[in-house]
Amino acid sequence: MDGILVLNKPKGLTSHDCVFKIRKILRTKKVGHTGTLDPDVTGVLPICIGRGTKVVEYLTNHSKTYEGEVTLGLSTTTEDASGDAVEQKKVTHTFSRKQVLDMLASLTGTIQQTPPMYSAVKVNGKKLYEYARAGIEVERPSRDITIHELTLLDEREEFSGETISFRFRVHCSKGTYVRTLAVMMGERLGYPAHMSDLIRTASGEFTLQDCLTFEQIEHSMEEGTIQEHLLPIEKALNHLPKWVISDTLAEKVKNGAVLSKPDEITDAEQLIRVMDERGQVLAIYQVHPTKEDKIKPVKVLAIHTED
Repeated sequence: MDGILVLNKPKGLTSHDCVFKIRKILRTKKVGHTGTLDPDVTGVLPICIGRGTKVVEYLTNHSKTYEGEVTLGLSTTTEDASGDAVEQKKVTHTFSRKQVLDMLASLTGTIQQTPPMYSAVKVNGKKLYEYARAGIEVERPSRDITIHELTLLDEREEFSGETISFRFRVHCSKGTYVRTLAVMMGERLGYPAHMSDLIRTASGEFTLQDCLTFEQIEHSMEEGTIQEHLLPIEKALNHLPKWVISDTLAEKVKNGAVLSKPDEITDAEQLIRVMDERGQVLAIYQVHPTKEDKIKPVKVLAIHTED
């Protein structure tokens, strides 16, 4: 059983919980997720099965799309609705639609973000949430992230009340904490804030339309149709440039051979998917670190078949 199963993750489970559950349903150990989704977050979680686990890192690097809700007037320890209250402040200002749109525009592009204390980012070999649970605050390194698009989904012309909530859609780079983005929205408007709801609608090329629930996965296993729902590994690598090779050269690729550099590679850091004439990805190659006219395999994905 090889491929990618796109799970519609329910609320209340960690990504690790989801992997454990799928291992039990599919009765296979070779299962891996493609980037942590917080327990409160629902939506697209690609799960790699069998040979698919070899491409986990390439899925993790994909951009993501979310639809969320921010609530002004209350901040929490975890920056989402599951945390304890930190600061409360009645919203006394009425915000116009233009003010909210201008605030969203100010957070679009490349911005700096500091990961929340309740996150899996490591500092001195220890995850931040481990420090947070022990009541220890540590200095966190800020990092650049890219907000490709930030759209207001609420149609109101004015936003008022003791607390104000509005929905948004964000298309962002790997490493973006959307709950921290919600806090930043509040800061720009002058109020404490937290992310009150979040659903991931896309991870790379995978969308909610590709998703199955746990119930659907269990039913497919009982019916013996689960293989029909496993998406090919190739779909996870569609963002990489491709090089189609002959069957003769394919045998060398399967054995991890160093090859002459094709014209398709122009950047030394660029990855290229090497494919056979039937459309199967055999390996991922990159320019050789010491021989500029050669390429070497970063990862061989092909499996040997007997004639």
